[in-house]
Amino acid sequence: MAETDESAASQPLDGVDIRGLIDKARADGLSLAGPDGLLSRITKTVLESALNAELDEHLGYEKGDPAGRGAPNQRNGRSQKTVHTDVGSVRIDVPRDRNGEFEPQIVPKHARRIEGFDESIISLYAKGLTTGDIQKHLSEIYGVDVSRELISKITDKVVEEMNEWQSRPLERIYPIVLIDAIHVKIRDGQVANRPIYVVVGVNLAGERDVLGLWAGTGGEGAKHWAGVLAELRNRGVEDVMIVCCDGLKGLPEAINSAWPLADVQQCVVHLVRNSLKYSSRKYWGQITKELKEIYTAPTEAAADTRFAEFAEQWESRYPAMIAAWRNSWEQFTPFLKFPAPIRKLVYTTNAIESLNSRFRHAVNRRGHFPNDQAALKVLYLVIRNPLKNRQNITGRISGWKDILNTLAMFYGDRITG
Repeated sequence: MAETDESAASQPLDGVDIRGLIDKARADGLSLAGPDGLLSRITKTVLESALNAELDEHLGYEKGDPAGRGAPNQRNGRSQKTVHTDVGSVRIDVPRDRNGEFEPQIVPKHARRIEGFDESIISLYAKGLTTGDIQKHLSEIYGVDVSRELISKITDKVVEEMNEWQSRPLERIYPIVLIDAIHVKIRDGQVANRPIYVVVGVNLAGERDVLGLWAGTGGEGAKHWAGVLAELRNRGVEDVMIVCCDGLKGLPEAINSAWPLADVQQCVVHLVRNSLKYSSRKYWGQITKELKEIYTAPTEAAADTRFAEFAEQWESRYPAMIAAWRNSWEQFTPFLKFPAPIRKLVYTTNAIESLNSRFRHAVNRRGHFPNDQAALKVLYLVIRNPLKNRQNITGRISGWKDILNTLAMFYGDRITG
């Protein structure tokens, strides 16, 4: 195997003697990276070889071929240009033809960046780096001098793609929908917190996907959510079985206005967190343990019994905590009718919370945004560029067929039809 690899490395690659370049690099003491490093030289050689091959095809004969003598169009020297690549700036010689008709494809005329460079900038932007951060990164790592204006133009190309994604048609039925909001800082005259609404849907194939992002104008409110849900209906979502959300006042009514038959499930994690706001830290361990016995009860009747015991113990000390549970009871109980696999999917918006943690990582590096579109662009890129070797918000749910069969028993023709 070693002999095969050695032999392969010694062979020319489309006219490029890779082994020769490596041997010369060793003899000259070249580094791998950097403006004059081996990667830059290989890139220069490959690009120039490709350009010469393109010109050969354009003219119909190779350089030095007697068939080219007296041809109506011939080679006419070279011009130099610098292109930005993923390994840095590379100065290349571009061959020309006498008639000026040669239009290279590998490095088009007037192009200063080759494929992959723009995506590198967009990837850095998605990680929350500012244009200044990206400019510094490209200069230090790749030796490329790129203006902030150029970086902004490259990332602005994403806006059209984002708008198409935001208005794409959706599926007719989503058994499960999760909704939540993240707050970001927008500089509009003065820096203020603005909500960005996030909706994740699970379709009949068990595929989980982000259905959209919307920028709000003030505090998170049911009125704004009503507009978001109406837009989802206009994009084709006719029916939803279960919607998991936080305890925002007026939100259940907004959900049932869009989908009258939907079960509204209040996020249990939000309820527990809210309970701890009303109680002393020294009781948190005891309270969370007792609340878990309520939301893991085998039936709604058992949950009622355990909540009555919980209220009897804590109401005199923390009446607001008990009142919060009583007020939310109707939206808390729907998931209790389901077996454990479905409960796990619908009792909390944690699936969005994991996405929000990635959002916050990108947002916190930026501090604040000049406008709503800049914020949405970064969050969209977080969705567009999933993390490698990490569980992401999109993808198929494990064991979905069994879950779907159970849902069909509860919702009948709304699922099977």
